[in-house]
Amino acid sequence: MCRRLSPRLREQGSGVRPWKRAAILNYTKGLYYQAFGGRRRCLSKSVAPLLAHGYRRFLPTKDHVFILDYSGTLFFLKNALVSSTLGQIQWKRACRYVVLCRGAKDFASDPRCDTVYRKYLYVLATREQPGMVGATGPRACDCVEVYLQSSGQRVFKMTFHHSMSFKQIVLVGQETQRALLLLTEEGKIYSLVVNETQLDQPRSYTVQLALRKVSRCLPHLRVTCMASNQSSTLYITDQGGVYFEVHTPGVYRDLFGTLQAFDPLDQQMPLALSLPAKILFCALGYNHLGLVDEFGRIFMQGNNRYGQLGTGDKMDRGEPTQVQYLQRPIALWCGLNHSLVLSQDSDSNKELLGCGCGAGGRLPGWPKGSASFVKLQVKVPLCACALCSSRECLYMLSSHDIEQHLAYRDLPAGRTAGTPELGPAAGAPQDPGGAARALEEYLNQVHSCPTLQARVAKMREIVGWLPLPSAQRDFFWGALDMLQRAAAGGSPGSPAPES
Repeated sequence: MCRRLSPRLREQGSGVRPWKRAAILNYTKGLYYQAFGGRRRCLSKSVAPLLAHGYRRFLPTKDHVFILDYSGTLFFLKNALVSSTLGQIQWKRACRYVVLCRGAKDFASDPRCDTVYRKYLYVLATREQPGMVGATGPRACDCVEVYLQSSGQRVFKMTFHHSMSFKQIVLVGQETQRALLLLTEEGKIYSLVVNETQLDQPRSYTVQLALRKVSRCLPHLRVTCMASNQSSTLYITDQGGVYFEVHTPGVYRDLFGTLQAFDPLDQQMPLALSLPAKILFCALGYNHLGLVDEFGRIFMQGNNRYGQLGTGDKMDRGEPTQVQYLQRPIALWCGLNHSLVLSQDSDSNKELLGCGCGAGGRLPGWPKGSASFVKLQVKVPLCACALCSSRECLYMLSSHDIEQHLAYRDLPAGRTAGTPELGPAAGAPQDPGGAARALEEYLNQVHSCPTLQARVAKMREIVGWLPLPSAQRDFFWGALDMLQRAAAGGSPGSPAPES
């Protein structure tokens, strides 16, 4: 795993010399993965490119993994057949690497969680272009280059005018109508449409770059980041506001619980979400989403059929709902009917929590899933900062940048007096009267269970809802496992039945 950093290095600020920042980035870089199938279900580390200047972003595709470092070099980590220590030939993930390109700013692929659809890689980069007539020399222009993910071969390139500078790219839509959304340094969004099914054909294309409706109709908005899925796009502004585009009625109904404001003839019309504070970052799944505000609070919204919102029940939410027993996450991921949260305790130990569907091993240790966030059986690297999950594998990126860190604010005293009512959907209250009523309600829920096994299972859920430190939560879960095994007639060391 990642070696432990000294507290002094962890607390260094932006005044550190460049060489020290570079040294820490290279000291802590790593990509870890855990396959959901097979016999070995433990965390493994990918090959580490020696030339990489830390790790900034990563993206798994159908066959390989791509990593962008802080100097703009994009690495192509290949899966390959290798010889094991016992002389056996085995298939290993991300064990060899090559440099795909340099000068990259950002990259994207098919936004669906299933990597089988990620055939092409779109790279936003800066390239020197020959000078025009009357120009003094070559000019740097932004461009989008398209590569085959299977081989790394470039199949398409489009170059923009030198006056336009972009910082982020995301994709949305079907392969035949793939929309590329490009965010400028000034916070404006442009889009163009390509047909992916024709990219590998040797011919010329004419594409039109147009200002997106969110920037055309709301020119005062300055967008700082985007997130997308196949049928929706989310924008976060510099003021922490959130705006939504939803392009299909089914996803709109899942996210908002109604079709009242959906206009099939104007799918780019941005919808503003009502939120109590400034939003810092988000995660967008196919039909559910997660938001994290400046106070470190997590809000979930959308379809909750499998409990993927972590509210303790399976009721859909048409508006952002706070999950109050989780706060100040490092990273958030909304995947295939499940959600993941990377968090850190007071001792700087990191843990991975998950909720929703557990099928296929996507919630290690919880094969039947959970409607509330529970600790997963994954050993998290000390410097883990980002994560994602595909149908086959869980990935975690390790990197520590001393110039970039989440700075959550403390909730004002006047707003800490919480709701008097607490249920699985409302989280933990912060006033004593509400806490007493909540615990009484929990006791009634346990009492209403018909069997001892059901009562122990209910208590496991309630422990997950309570705002307990991770060590206390693990203690109670371990004790409940012992009681559950005893109730089932097994020995204390025998495996617990699934609940």
